[in-house]
Amino acid sequence: MQVTIPGHLFGRLPFHDVVDTDDTVVVDLQNREDLTNNRGALQGGLVATLIDVAGGRLAVKYAGEGAGAGTADMSVHFLAPIVEGPARAKATLVRAGKRMIVVAVDVFDVGRDRLAARATLSFAILGPRRPVQPATAP
Repeated sequence: MQVTIPGHLFGRLPFHDVVDTDDTVVVDLQNREDLTNNRGALQGGLVATLIDVAGGRLAVKYAGEGAGAGTADMSVHFLAPIVEGPARAKATLVRAGKRMIVVAVDVFDVGRDRLAARATLSFAILGPRRPVQPATAP
């Protein structure tokens, strides 16, 4: 599975697949100068986006045929800055229910071999998209 849809905003960010199996998704985000804060660390909002991307991709695998998964809740604990990188998010399944999927994501600063963030996300299982019918004039 591709990290991003061609032409999508995320295609401009340096996301890269590392692992994509039935029970684990690992995605890297390269640390670039234009993505850092004034202290030289990867922006926290981008770390949260990385977490959501990795966790969401895993959740979709458990949502069912044709279904999707939407982030319902995300709790992130930022533990250390990511200054060397890349930032590596490893998503693992906690629980897959009929309506909700819970995923844990750990983020590491690979260059420093250090845990940088730990997150738990809940995803609502969304039904398959229905085709949009054109409006008809009365």
